[in-house]
Amino acid sequence: MFKNSKVVICGVGNVGATTAYTIVNQGLCEQLVLIDVRKDKAYAEALDMSHAIHFMNRNMHVWSGDYSDCSDADVVIITASAPMPKDSHDRLEMLRPSLHIVKDIVQSVMASGFSGIFVVISNPVDIMSYFTWKVSGLPRNQVIGSGTNLDSARLAYELGSMYDLDSKSVQAYVLGEHGDSEVISWGTAIIGGKNIDNVLVDNADRTKDMTKEALRRQTVEAGWEIFNRKGNTSYGIAASVTAIVKSIMCNENAIYPVSVCMNGEYGIKDVFISMPTIIDSNGAREIVGIHLKDDELAALKKSAELMKAFYPQLDNVD
Repeated sequence: MFKNSKVVICGVGNVGATTAYTIVNQGLCEQLVLIDVRKDKAYAEALDMSHAIHFMNRNMHVWSGDYSDCSDADVVIITASAPMPKDSHDRLEMLRPSLHIVKDIVQSVMASGFSGIFVVISNPVDIMSYFTWKVSGLPRNQVIGSGTNLDSARLAYELGSMYDLDSKSVQAYVLGEHGDSEVISWGTAIIGGKNIDNVLVDNADRTKDMTKEALRRQTVEAGWEIFNRKGNTSYGIAASVTAIVKSIMCNENAIYPVSVCMNGEYGIKDVFISMPTIIDSNGAREIVGIHLKDDELAALKKSAELMKAFYPQLDNVD
């Protein structure tokens, strides 16, 4: 499965470097290439990780390279984006300056002859995933955004904490935009096989005054809670993306809520938003059609329309 396998990471800031180290720690490929405009930074990160491999379970070749190294890559991860404006709590403010960065990266990767799978982290991730798809010309299944995979984990953490449970015992999907308009599919949320509505009622002493909307706001704001205190988020997103890459590299067919191109599901087409998706060695294999309540479906469509409204800004990017 891993023979001649290669992953390339474009952008080795906090997120890119942490993602690279997480991939190394799990031994997910034979070759890992780091690309950054700061060539000394990429070289130093690669060398540092190469030394760490001595203590790990699997030997890997990690080096700093250039876009020609993408020609035979299985996965290219895009983390590079413009810095977040000071005191901003809106990922969409990063759109215009980040478009130029992502366009240059995608065009350079495609010029190498790349035919693998893009995994996009750069914010605003849903719009950048759509932009990557358009610029690359690849089939829709070969572009995946990190989307609300981490948001869903954050929600599971909050619910698990309320009831003193391992968050992995919680299954709850956050859908739509990775941002303010994201939607929680409460109708499909379960804890230990028990519907979340029943859990909230039957455990009123522990649920207390916590409402579904309060949980949604906590989920939306969790990243900012971290960002405001340490200036970045890295571990959660790195683990989230590594899980996506693992499902691709190992052909796991795992289901994650990631940003993918809708193809008519729920009446939504050619818009990148997060939906539970089966991920295999070919990328986004299939969107899982879960049953949404009427208000959840309306909110999902509204989130999709919000994302689509930004698409005209993607034309004529130099």
